[in-house]
Amino acid sequence: MAFFADAAEVDKYIGEMFRLAGDHPEVGDRIKAANIVLRVEYSDPDCVLTVAFQDPVRAEPGETDLTPDITLVMRADIANQFWRGEYNLAVGLAKGQVRAKGPVSKILKLVPLTKPLFPVYRDLVKDKDAAIS
Repeated sequence: MAFFADAAEVDKYIGEMFRLAGDHPEVGDRIKAANIVLRVEYSDPDCVLTVAFQDPVRAEPGETDLTPDITLVMRADIANQFWRGEYNLAVGLAKGQVRAKGPVSKILKLVPLTKPLFPVYRDLVKDKDAAIS
């Protein structure tokens, strides 16, 4: 069974994680300075989220006027595992579980900045986790 019920939940948790990232005391400034636009196309449930790693960080669900530098395609459950610190994105790319369109090197530069955000994400989903248990 998929963790997310629908696209609105993907945005509620993952979109919000991205929106909070720009204000994170440890990595926020570096995230805003990245100047990369990432589009993520999720499946199960289907959802598109476009994130501008700029100042301010923007995370917009659905179609947007933002032009992506890179697009990632993955199941939403993979994103959930990644944000919990349980999934290696580089391995997922190598195995074909995550597909990328555009310069993968740009996104791999951001990956090390995500580790301090894992506790923030786990806090965002704690009530949903408790309801599932």
